[in-house]
Amino acid sequence: MRHLAAYLLLQIGGKASPSADDIKKVLSAVGIEADEERLEKLISELEGKDVNELIAEGSSKLASVPAGGAVSAAPAAGGAAAGGAAAAEEKAEEKEEEKEESDDDMGFGLFD
Repeated sequence: MRHLAAYLLLQIGGKASPSADDIKKVLSAVGIEADEERLEKLISELEGKDVNELIAEGSSKLASVPAGGAVSAAPAAGGAAAGGAAAAEEKAEEKEEEKEESDDDMGFGLFD
């Protein structure tokens, strides 16, 4: 991801086709060591391609991916709906409590 970010920064900065050395310079400027294998793969995959087209194509693919949570079936009776909502709230509170409790299991406290 960092290699791609550096590549995109260089393109925004005016380099139409950044080289591996260009990316290494950007990464080293912020203290990150480049992974040669991943860098070479990135350069070879992007060679001769328009990054803006790739981003547009990827965005259209992501648009078709469902991102919502699980949908529960609606209860048949109105009274049951109120009971179902209360049960859902209880479950949410239980999950929140479990999350808070799991923070205690780290073995250290903030001010220890």
